[in-house]
Amino acid sequence: MRLSRYFLPVMKESPAEAQIVSHKLMLRAGLVRQTAAGIYAWLPLGLRVLQKISQIVREEQDRAGAIELLMPTLQSADLWRESGRYDAYGPEMLRITDRHDREILYGPTNEEMITSVFRDAARSYRDLPRTLYHIQWKFRDEVRPRFGVMRGREFLMKDAYSFDLDEAGARHSYNRMFVAYLRTYKRMGLRAIPMQADTGPIGGDLSHEFIVLAPTGESEVFYHTAWEQDRALDVNADDAVALQEFVGALTADYAATDEKRDLDREREAGEALCTSRGIEVGHIFYFGTKYSDSMGLKVQGPGGTEIVPQMGSYGIGVSRLMGAIIEASHDDKGIVWPDAVAPYAVGLINMRADDAACAAAADDLYATLTAAGVEVLYDDRDERGGAKFATMDLIGLPWQIVVGPKGLANGVVEVKRRATGEKVELSPEDAVARVSAK
Repeated sequence: MRLSRYFLPVMKESPAEAQIVSHKLMLRAGLVRQTAAGIYAWLPLGLRVLQKISQIVREEQDRAGAIELLMPTLQSADLWRESGRYDAYGPEMLRITDRHDREILYGPTNEEMITSVFRDAARSYRDLPRTLYHIQWKFRDEVRPRFGVMRGREFLMKDAYSFDLDEAGARHSYNRMFVAYLRTYKRMGLRAIPMQADTGPIGGDLSHEFIVLAPTGESEVFYHTAWEQDRALDVNADDAVALQEFVGALTADYAATDEKRDLDREREAGEALCTSRGIEVGHIFYFGTKYSDSMGLKVQGPGGTEIVPQMGSYGIGVSRLMGAIIEASHDDKGIVWPDAVAPYAVGLINMRADDAACAAAADDLYATLTAAGVEVLYDDRDERGGAKFATMDLIGLPWQIVVGPKGLANGVVEVKRRATGEKVELSPEDAVARVSAK
């Protein structure tokens, strides 16, 4: 993409309303613009990152055996009355009456709807187990939306729902998602710590929050220093016993939010106990028959008796993840995107748009990189070099290739790795090979 034809409204200064780093940089780098309190338009560069995050989430859900569908944003109030949550959920739910005086709501979550969908289709124990998921916009009417996409009212979420024959199967489904979440965050360059958590309005008796450490996090968290090390995730998720042992070994190391602290375990950890603040980027629940029972979901069991399926739900804040990644990966110049979620892999800078040789060399590099399948944002604008460097550092693409008259005279271009600041001079051919290497 040529920057001269792109829509990238960057800002030199941070808006006054932005309080945390991710909010400031998302506005300055032209990723989003606020359209109402807690509601954002996703601009082209931000949308590309959102799509990269969504794709990683999708791939790991598929790998865990979940099946994708898509449910609507609007739901019937009658479904929520079946579960008993319509009046209990609270003012965060946006309630609407249509022109026929039917009560509907903008979904904050989808337990009721997915239970209804599965209830209408499942007949036998042979239809179990199943895990269904979608990636869809949600709305929760936060009383004080703040921190940009970290606590917005409208947000993109992956929510999955498991249906199992018995508790053992449901816990296996839960453990599959537990590991899938760790793999998801690791692929994005994040270290997320699973912490026992309250189940809240979802319900149930088993729940973990996945927390990314960040000074601006909304929760105070406490954890064993072992969680600061990389964890191998090469377990056979089809083997229920091995998977349970794996998850049990992981969670043996202490980690808890402020609401779930265990002072005895903290004393046992001693000097290995760490404290920080954290950002919740995912939450998983096992809640048994809370919804299937109240909403009349039953299937015929192996012996002909009726069985009420066991359920769980699993959420990842896809749009919130963008803010969390920026909080974890930035410097004083701007964002530093991990390769896996970067909107473009390479920022190509032509230092002299008015120089025919520079323009020809940069155009050739752009064509070569594009043909090689490398995603390139090509700054071909007639702007000062300093402004181009500042823009590229701000938007944080993993690689920069700089084409200038002096370098071309020596047959080289400059290649910079954004994360380290390392710069090398290479021939155009070697530059292409460097940024194309996996």
